[in-house]
Amino acid sequence: MRALGEWMMNTQELLRIIDAIHREKNIDKEVVFQAIESALVSAAKKHYGEEEQITVNINRQDGAITATHNGVHLDQEETVGRIGAQTAKQVIIQKVREAERDALYNEYDREIGQLVTGIVQRYENGTATVTLPNCEAILPRSEQIPGESHHPNERVRATVCEVRKAGSRVKVILSRTRAALVGRLFEQEIPEIADGVIEVKSMAREPGYRTKVAVSSSDQRVDCVGACVGVRGNRIKNIVDELAGERIDIVRWSDDMVALIPNALQPAEVEEVILCSMLGRAIVLVREDQLSLAIGRRGQNVRLASKLCGWDIEIMTREELDEQIERAVGGYCTIEGVDESLAEKLVGEGFLSFDDLSIIEPDALMEMSGLSEEQVMAITTQAEERAQEAEVAAAEERRRQREQARIDAVTAEIEAKEAAEKAAAEGEGNAEASAEAAPAAEAGATDEAGAETQS
Repeated sequence: MRALGEWMMNTQELLRIIDAIHREKNIDKEVVFQAIESALVSAAKKHYGEEEQITVNINRQDGAITATHNGVHLDQEETVGRIGAQTAKQVIIQKVREAERDALYNEYDREIGQLVTGIVQRYENGTATVTLPNCEAILPRSEQIPGESHHPNERVRATVCEVRKAGSRVKVILSRTRAALVGRLFEQEIPEIADGVIEVKSMAREPGYRTKVAVSSSDQRVDCVGACVGVRGNRIKNIVDELAGERIDIVRWSDDMVALIPNALQPAEVEEVILCSMLGRAIVLVREDQLSLAIGRRGQNVRLASKLCGWDIEIMTREELDEQIERAVGGYCTIEGVDESLAEKLVGEGFLSFDDLSIIEPDALMEMSGLSEEQVMAITTQAEERAQEAEVAAAEERRRQREQARIDAVTAEIEAKEAAEKAAAEGEGNAEASAEAAPAAEAGATDEAGAETQS
């Protein structure tokens, strides 16, 4: 930056520089004007004293500078010449940098959740530094798809998940694990979504493994699922390739949970859906041969379906449901104040355990049972105690199973060691027998050869 005094005397040059800063740094002109005025006031107070009344104004049209000291007008030469120009210059540089940082922060803050494309500059200790327009961003390992790695000069697409100010810089954090990335890729690859004909209603994702996307169409002539898949699956294939092979299930959306939940649990076949609205739970009945498919590997299918629908989904067979109902009715009847009729009502609303009953709203139980508030509180207190007892028993059973598994493992290890030692001992015995038999066999062979020679 040229010396402040030079361009302060040339108002047209001042305006030109302000315009250049505005265009190159994307900073509002008013911010630059205010920065220069503030810098001149700061420099003037260093000259006249911090307690003095100093005002500086720059005409936004012609760049003329007017200043007063305790109400007395100062000419432009005195304002610039006698006041420390270098001090003002430093303040202006600082203000412009702050304004530049704020402009960059605002730019990327508006991009949170949006898709950006950058080039990997460095990849160190699992963290990728990505070059974006106007700044560098960070793609931490925790925000990368499990199993993927990046290398310098690689083109990468991600969503902006966080923007924060760090001193004079702006720190932009990228993510490839958020569900927003899948949504932005759908908008990019499927024109019907970008045009608003097809809408993504809900999404659930476990990055690197599986994503479920529920879509609907505002035009009955457009098949929302078929349009997302594309001809021969070309549209969805592009998205899967970008996500390092992550599996994507496209589900047809319905406002009716009885219809949506079976769609969300595909490819499993569902027999019946029972909604327990008081608990926000859906009991889904499937055949025995569909049970593992509905639950999915490590519970992934039902877990994603629950997130997609917003309901707690519990998968079971009809036989398992009948057993739970019978056990729940019997258990509730042991609580003082609960008869068989009330127990059946509770089970009908989906309360199948003491833990469920312990969290029931008192008003709901009062309305259902016709009991007083004191009676209801006594019932929920007993249910909570039973739930805690069941939890302790379950924890003890898990501890017992772990201990038994440890004992079984040690026993198996001992048996394997004994078997190996026995096999080794038998091998040594066979070797010794073979060694003893060898001289005799050799002698017999010699005698036989001699007899043949004599004959």
